[in-house]
Amino acid sequence: MAAVSLGLATSSREDCLYCDGGQVPVEMFEWEVFLTGNGTDELGPCGTSAQQAASMDELRMALRRMDPARQPWGRITHRVYDFGTVPDDWSRRIIFRATLDAAGQVRFERTDR
Repeated sequence: MAAVSLGLATSSREDCLYCDGGQVPVEMFEWEVFLTGNGTDELGPCGTSAQQAASMDELRMALRRMDPARQPWGRITHRVYDFGTVPDDWSRRIIFRATLDAAGQVRFERTDR
């Protein structure tokens, strides 16, 4: 507190601007696989990437490894992380939904959410 009153304290954000690392805010693309069975969706493999294309590739590979009888499907969520904020639904939106067809191909469809 004394450092603040003397004007010697710097904010964490100011310190962060000079450190090595990512820029604020940070965009991330989360991918998740779900397995459907008995009317419920069970979470399967998931991950995060800073690139949308990398997330799509990871989701595609994960879905291809799943048993088609379990009706696997997935989604990609775009999320923005900003300094000093807690991730919430305002910073998150589902941008793709993916399904595995009978031929083993992954089909992506853009969502409006």
